[in-house]
Amino acid sequence: MQTIEKLLAKFPRRRHSVLPTPVHELDVLSGMYGRHVYCKRDDLTGIGFGGNKSRKLDFLVSDALLRDCDTLLAVGANQSNFCRMVAAYGSVNDMDVHLVLGGKEPAQATGNLRLDLMLGAVCHHVDNSDWEVWEQEARELESKLARQGRRVYRMPVGGSTPVGALGYVDALSEIMDDEQRLGIRFDVIIFASSSAGTQAGLVVGKAITNWPGKIIGISVAKEAAQQRKDVLALAEHTAEMLETTIDPGTVIVDDNYLGQGYAIPTTACENAVRLFARKCGIFLDYVYTGKAAAGLLDYLNTGRFVPDSRILFLHTGGNVEIFE
Repeated sequence: MQTIEKLLAKFPRRRHSVLPTPVHELDVLSGMYGRHVYCKRDDLTGIGFGGNKSRKLDFLVSDALLRDCDTLLAVGANQSNFCRMVAAYGSVNDMDVHLVLGGKEPAQATGNLRLDLMLGAVCHHVDNSDWEVWEQEARELESKLARQGRRVYRMPVGGSTPVGALGYVDALSEIMDDEQRLGIRFDVIIFASSSAGTQAGLVVGKAITNWPGKIIGISVAKEAAQQRKDVLALAEHTAEMLETTIDPGTVIVDDNYLGQGYAIPTTACENAVRLFARKCGIFLDYVYTGKAAAGLLDYLNTGRFVPDSRILFLHTGGNVEIFE
């Protein structure tokens, strides 16, 4: 069997994440439902208030430096966790950072936007909610910066490229190490799926290692058919880069907790955020992890996990949003 470590050895990596991230059982939930519910704390990675984007940027920024780039260009919403992490990574690597942010420039910077500015990023606001419009603005800005002599490394929403997805290929290996350390085997990994990179990476990791559990992405941005299509395409491209293949049937997406759309909280999401805070001492956000936790709790409530099964809730971060 091929090892993830061996396959990733040829890709440069600049570690700023604190790895491995902690895994602990959520005793209250386990006691309530008769299933063993664990949480992997990817909200506690390295710098810049952490989150799942750290794993992606370990590879993306290394790729940028290998290409002799001096400027990082990222795309996201005004409160983008990814853009906040890009600003942090650019700062510690002495690179300029430009952020194309979807949404009208607010009168006062709060949450992630306040951190972007504190980290020295140059923010370009686009008063539009269409991701494609943001990406087009980023392409035009890249050309402008290139004409000024900048060597630009442009990343799409969420850093979801095959290089970025390597971060979660590696994370699957780390989860298997967690299993060995804890003396257990997880039956399911469940988490928020948005720009596809986290889920695509885990799916490829599963293919490489033959990990037997299910990987369930709770869609927080798009309807299931489109989200599954995006994850599958990115997973296939990432697998091709690693000279392996995936089983399309392992891409599982559930959009039943999306509500009216991206970044629009639901009652179930709000209840999940409250429960995790008061019963587990863990803070979630209302865009990503709150909706994923709503899915987790509904699966537990409706008996979709068999008794004594072991479920890993992957906390992908984003809780800076509660300070917006």
